[in-house]
Amino acid sequence: MTSPGWTVTLVLFRLLGTVTSSPVSTRTPSPLLKSQMFPPSSSPSLRSLLSTSTPPSSSSSVDSAGKKRCPLKISPSALVVRFGDPVTANCSVPPVGFPVLGWEVSLGTPNVSMDHFVVWSVDRMTEWSIRPLCYSLSDQGGQCSLQLDLTVYKLPDNVSISFVNDSGWMVEGQQYALQCTVQNVAPINDLTVTFYKEQEELGQIHSKNRLEKTPVNQTFTLNINSSREDDGVQYWCEAKLELGPEGPLTMTSQKLTATVYYGPQLLCPTKLQVKEGERLSCEANGNPPPVVTWIRNGTVVAPPARLHRKHAGKYIVSAKGPFGQKNLTVEVEVLTAGAETSTNRYFVFAIVFIQMTNLL
Repeated sequence: MTSPGWTVTLVLFRLLGTVTSSPVSTRTPSPLLKSQMFPPSSSPSLRSLLSTSTPPSSSSSVDSAGKKRCPLKISPSALVVRFGDPVTANCSVPPVGFPVLGWEVSLGTPNVSMDHFVVWSVDRMTEWSIRPLCYSLSDQGGQCSLQLDLTVYKLPDNVSISFVNDSGWMVEGQQYALQCTVQNVAPINDLTVTFYKEQEELGQIHSKNRLEKTPVNQTFTLNINSSREDDGVQYWCEAKLELGPEGPLTMTSQKLTATVYYGPQLLCPTKLQVKEGERLSCEANGNPPPVVTWIRNGTVVAPPARLHRKHAGKYIVSAKGPFGQKNLTVEVEVLTAGAETSTNRYFVFAIVFIQMTNLL
């Protein structure tokens, strides 16, 4: 049975309280949420005033029973809102047994209601660490509350990629660090950065900042090993805010084209056959392109534009660049027109001989 003091308090409240006229419709019905029973906060409010009118013995006994039947529902049960955007949530309770319902929130606090629902709504979200709490007081003196799962976010102002201690280029075989800088993003705890080489994913890093709710700048780094195959490829990074059911929000950096310097490489055989009258050459590559030198009998020579039989013999081919030097000994054989004709004649004779043999 309810005490006289508590009954008088409820009667006065019904006479003076403000009642919300209609609920707010939501797109998705609110699922039944697990409720908690705990004492009201220390901030002065109507529910703390009413609590003082409740006899201690009655409050403790109803709290014990109320833990099993606190029926608060918040719809939607979770919200993700961009900083500066409007937000609305509805808290409801069965119409019997819980005559007092309200929100405890630092922004846009609505009037306490004696109806079975109360709406919290603000035109512009301007707080980062807001924690809206819906509460209800039982006609038995018990109290229960439920917190709205609210995330306030902001997309980055900019996402950029560069090399740490950027020199503008890399050398083959060395290790370098890519850095992805994300500027003015919140909440940083929900941020994941992914590094890419062309369309290949190189690595993913999640922010380790667990506490900060306001926008911050953060730089993520990833080590890579350079090779000549990476010369000219494009690196980039993607910043992704993981916001639960709302889905990820992403922002990408500009493309960073890599320049990789590497030493020379000679691509000619050790035995080189060249037709008489053709040019003597040996392919070499490197970045920057190497200087190729031909040496014969210890003397630097210019490769002849038109070969003669006298140019046959052994050469040392040297390719030299800023990042190394390669030497290769090449034996040059000059094929004369007569030798080629003789070779062709013997080849035709062999074919004819094989065909005659098959006819016998």
